[in-house]
Parts: sequence; C-alpha cells; structure tokens
Amino acid sequence: MPRAIKGRGTFSNPPGRFDKLTQTLEHDGWYEEETPNNPQTTVTPEHARSVISRNKSPDIFFGASINPYRGCSHGCIFCYARPSHAYVGLSPGLDFETRLFYKADAAKVLEAELAAPKYKCAPIMLGANTDPYQPLEKSLKVTRSILEVMARCRHPVTVTTKAALVARDVDLLADLARDNLTQVMFSIPTLNPELKRILEPRAASAAAKLKAMRLLADAGVRVGVLVAPIIPVLTEHEIEAVLEASREAGASMAGYTILRLPWEVKDLFREWLAEHFPERAAHVMSLVRSMRGERDNDPDFGTRMHAMGPVAELIRQRFQLASRRLGFSPDRRVDLPLNLFRPPGRTHPQLSLDLPM
Repeated sequence: MPRAIKGRGTFSNPPGRFDKLTQTLEHDGWYEEETPNNPQTTVTPEHARSVISRNKSPDIFFGASINPYRGCSHGCIFCYARPSHAYVGLSPGLDFETRLFYKADAAKVLEAELAAPKYKCAPIMLGANTDPYQPLEKSLKVTRSILEVMARCRHPVTVTTKAALVARDVDLLADLARDNLTQVMFSIPTLNPELKRILEPRAASAAAKLKAMRLLADAGVRVGVLVAPIIPVLTEHEIEAVLEASREAGASMAGYTILRLPWEVKDLFREWLAEHFPERAAHVMSLVRSMRGERDNDPDFGTRMHAMGPVAELIRQRFQLASRRLGFSPDRRVDLPLNLFRPPGRTHPQLSLDLPM
C-alpha cells in the first residue's frame, strides 16, 4: 500500500489516459531494489514556436494566457492541470510534480508574437495552467523575463499564483500598475498550516502569501484572492476567514472555485483522501458528487466552475454575503487598457513610412 511522501502531493504515478502500454509490478520472491521514497526532480528546457495560448471556453474570463512552465513542484493534489502531463506521455501523478519543463526562450518568442503585424492586443494571463512562480522561477526567471517584455511594451497582463515569490517582481508589477495594466490574484484554499502541508505541500504558506499581497498592494498593485478550491468538509468552513485575512492584507477583489476533479485527478484525489482523511473520505466525495450531477466531475461549460445543487448554492451565498460585508468589488473582471500597447521595435504608435532621404 503506497504511503504519503513528505513534500509531495501524491504518492503514486498512474499512467496517463493516452498511454497504450502500462506496467504492473508483481513480487516474484527475488530481491528487488527499494523504490526511492522521494523521487528526484528533473528540469528540461522546451523551445516553443509560440508561447501565447488562446482560450475559447465560455466560462473562463480570459482569452489569452502564457504558461512559462509545464508541470509544477507545488504538488497540489487538486490541481486541474495535472492531466496535461498525459499529453507528453507522462503521469499526472508524481511525474507532474517532478518531471518539469520550462520555456527557455519565452521572452524572445513573445516579442516576436507581439511584433507580428496581425497581433491584436488583449490582456494575457500568467498562471492559467501551472504556477508561474513555482520554485523553479527563483533561479530560471522565465516569468520575470515575460513581465519585462510586457512592461516595455505596456501590454496588459494578469497573474494568478499561490507563491510569495511574486513579490520579487514588485518593481515590474508596480510599473505596470501605474498605467492600470496589471492585477495579481493569490490562490488561498486554507489558512490551516497543517492542512496546507498535505494539500499544497510546496506552495507558500498562507501567511507568506498574505505578506506578499500586502507588499504588492502597498506598491500600488491591484491584488485579490481566490478561495480556491473550496473542498466540502475540509476547507469550506474557512471561506469567511480567508476573505477577512485577504481584505486586511490589501485585497480588493475576490473569487472562488469549488473542487474540480477532471480526468486522472479524481483517482489521485480519492487516493489522497483515503490516506489522510479515511474517516471523512466518503462524506467528502458524497458532497462533491452531489454538486457534480452524481459524478466525480462535471465537465460541462457553465456549471463546471461553480457546481450545482443545494450545497453549491449555500457556498455561493456565503461567499457573496462575506464579500459584500468586507467591501470586495462585486466583479473581479477589471478592464485593463489596450491603447497603451507599443509593439516591440516601434518607438511611435504609427508605423514608420521608411521614405528614402
């Protein structure tokens, strides 16, 4: 029976849904090497022809995003991005946390895309899939290089993270904020350090996130909180407390999502529940399924983000009441200006005619 690995969200490595070949280990009585209790992390550069991804989902408020990294060492067991590792033949389990990739030439490729004659400026989200400020960013600085391009071009950009490292880039974010070109959302599912340790093991603590939030807010950057994900039984009682702590730290916007378990995540989460909360596992999944049409996951547009049913409605009402009481903006969709954008290589809003002298 697998057991939890310190500092990792999951302790198994199930095959991805596209794998045509799977392996099953059977003990035949002969000596076997022990499996390392904590697998080593590998980091591989990726050279992309494009870094801007387009979103067509009707229930997600952004239309373009950049993911500087593939995989994430934060190890959050609930991460909806885990299934993306299956597209490269890796497991959404431990592989997602330990087999990491980064876009080595992201800034150069981004500049080329922004300079294209047909490019139309629209806000770009950093952190739509994996965290742009996961631990690798401290040394690789891929996200910072992207923000440098955005600041030079006066391009609107939003950030979603569960890392305190974002405060390192306060200079760039404050520069963008002076023209209302950015906002930063912090994901905080719990204030409980013990629960955080197993729920999102290598993410920053709630205290560190709140400290980073205050630093950015004091620098003039618009900041907000995502109470995400809300997990029935385990974290739902903390909705008001997370909102209150974030408001005190300078947050002016707030949003939430209820736990989603797409593809391989549902089995990983069930395994995690059985290991850490065996006495509550059945109750948690019963409530999850009641909000997802009696399924572990509801993939339908319009309902997949906030769920349905009496439990989901109660959560919605609690969140709205607390948000109004604390003075949060009723809509976190802020219009960022597009008219300040200066494509790379241009020093004037009009193209040069290049007339001969």
